[in-house]
Amino acid sequence: MVIENFMPEIIPAIIARSFDELKEKVKLVEPYVSTVQLDIMDGIFVSNETWRTPEDLNNLETNLFLEAHLMVVNPYDVIEGWLASKVRKVLIHWESLDKRVDFELSIIDLMEKVRLQNKKLGIVLNPETPMDVLDSFISQIDLVMLMGVSPGFAGQQIQPGVVDKVRQLRQKYLNVKIEIDGGVNSQNARQLVFAGADFLAVGASIFESGDIGKAIKLLEESII
Repeated sequence: MVIENFMPEIIPAIIARSFDELKEKVKLVEPYVSTVQLDIMDGIFVSNETWRTPEDLNNLETNLFLEAHLMVVNPYDVIEGWLASKVRKVLIHWESLDKRVDFELSIIDLMEKVRLQNKKLGIVLNPETPMDVLDSFISQIDLVMLMGVSPGFAGQQIQPGVVDKVRQLRQKYLNVKIEIDGGVNSQNARQLVFAGADFLAVGASIFESGDIGKAIKLLEESII
């Protein structure tokens, strides 16, 4: 369902091996967008490994809204560093959270840490994770991000059934903010928006396009 006069947001997703690479990619997209996603990978939760030193962001000169997608084990151990940085939204995988503790209380604890810093918390679900895992804490979080691919690498094709999953999530939770990440391009962006996505995180279709400004414009035009 698309709300009249509502414009979904295109969010470039940055995979960077070093802080210098991150700075370069931020500058490349800065003229065209208001938000970027920083993909943070520890080489354990996913096999890929990226830059992941939040203190470096003190030296990043940008007015962009930063969100950090934490693809790491034990996100409780690192979230304080990201909340102390220039990041305004933290996205944590449900699959990475310790299910041996009181899970609902853990989410509430995370949310309290985030709120104290006046920031936002999103929970990420991998393609195989059912939506009903959200039921006990959906009211405590700011956003749900659905992965369109298995996390860890850019350039993958979106998995079958992702559009339907977005639609089902929107029907079940009418007011939740929904982001989709992985495999998003100008051929499927409109379907995802019509299914209910508010934000589209896009990596390869932007950074491997050869013309970043043109790629972002094409994505925006595809969802009008």
